[in-house]
Amino acid sequence: MTTITASTSAARIAPDTRSTRRWLALTVLALAQFLVVLDASIVNIALPVLGDQLGMDTVALAWVITAYVLPFGGLLLLGGRLADRYGHRKLFLVGTLGFVLASALAGLSTSSGMLLGARALQGASAALLAPAALALVTQLFPLAKDRTKALGIWGAVAGIGSAAGVLLGGVLTAAIGWQAVFYVNVPIGVLVVIMIPTLITRDPSSAPSRLDYPGAITITGALVSAVGALSAVSQVGFIHPLTIALTTAALTLAVAFVIIERRTAEPLVPLSVFHNRNLSAGNLVMLLVGAAMVGLFFALSVYMQAVLGYDALTAGLTQLPLAGALVVVAAIAPVIVGAVGAKRALVGSLVVLAAGLVWLAASPSDASFVVNILGPSILIGVGLGGAFVTGTQLSVDGVDGGEAGLAGGLVNTSQQIGGALGLAILASLSAARTGTLEAAHVPGAEALTSGFSWLFLGAAAFALLAAGIAAVGATEPRSS
Repeated sequence: MTTITASTSAARIAPDTRSTRRWLALTVLALAQFLVVLDASIVNIALPVLGDQLGMDTVALAWVITAYVLPFGGLLLLGGRLADRYGHRKLFLVGTLGFVLASALAGLSTSSGMLLGARALQGASAALLAPAALALVTQLFPLAKDRTKALGIWGAVAGIGSAAGVLLGGVLTAAIGWQAVFYVNVPIGVLVVIMIPTLITRDPSSAPSRLDYPGAITITGALVSAVGALSAVSQVGFIHPLTIALTTAALTLAVAFVIIERRTAEPLVPLSVFHNRNLSAGNLVMLLVGAAMVGLFFALSVYMQAVLGYDALTAGLTQLPLAGALVVVAAIAPVIVGAVGAKRALVGSLVVLAAGLVWLAASPSDASFVVNILGPSILIGVGLGGAFVTGTQLSVDGVDGGEAGLAGGLVNTSQQIGGALGLAILASLSAARTGTLEAAHVPGAEALTSGFSWLFLGAAAFALLAAGIAAVGATEPRSS
């Protein structure tokens, strides 16, 4: 059974064996990651217009999001393992090309069925693209110092993508139409597909191995069921038969997966990888950060529009300071890590994130952006920027070259599951608080604000729990 150790083949890969222009290669890889992050938020703003033109009601519109999330979250581990088996560059290009084609089909959609099919293809393609991209980054930058710089750029791209999604979604929908939120992926994706073969060498040949089909089927089913159950919570509640059935299926398949992996000679996910303390702690941290972040961005958008009366474009613009702080901190993360160490930087970032969320929770129903929201937004951006870079670094610390795709799949899966988990729990918490106050005849704006305050406090609790896990469970990543 293969293990992940600090003495790895990835550490022995000289940077120029895969690219003589690795920083340019990183930039192009980051463009593809930008598409994945962008697509998670850009579609939301276009949903009302899209629904009117394609005749989709509220339930159908929810499936525009779910049709992307289910295959993306469910296929990430399989996508990472396929990249390890067939080649990281090859699977990255296949995933990016699939994402481009699916985006074009989504923009050309003339019916809800065509759109939902295209969204599912987008999600499946992203599940190939994302873990392969992170695996290539770890191979291009095997030394910790360079890898931290590379992950700083990676984190900055995530911040830009999150902000650009909200902003571009409003601008493109208003100026061109809802189709533009999908078409914007096409030229960027084509550029990536053209450039990567010129920047990164072909994947090295490896000994053929048998794909663990039973493991692939059970873990994919478990993850799809888990994401589906968490998505169902926000629509039908925790005790609805659909939620219960999906949760039961997820747990049953997860148990079956563990049994299969213990018995097979070439498992899809060697359970020994979790002996790596940093990989295990890093994935738990990224799950909790994903939970806090998705709940936060959902609530901020609704709070600013439903309570403060901002339009979609203004709501997007008000999130730019948060994204800007995230980008700046992600860019200077190597300096911070060099000064205090990755573990301390991660714990500190998570504490700052929690402080910003607690501050934001104090915002009133008539909040002023400058007085009540700007300060906590900057703190949150600082915390997220540091947490993304150092948390990802922790998750891939000591990763063997043959397991790089698996590690990339794990960390992306953690974020996706965490996001779905956070949205389900925090949105339910917020709705329960708002409903209780409305039943007591508290004015609507104040009831909504109190509900969002509870949501922000819940997100802060996730961040503090992540800080505790990092402090207790992680060790300082290897320095070379």
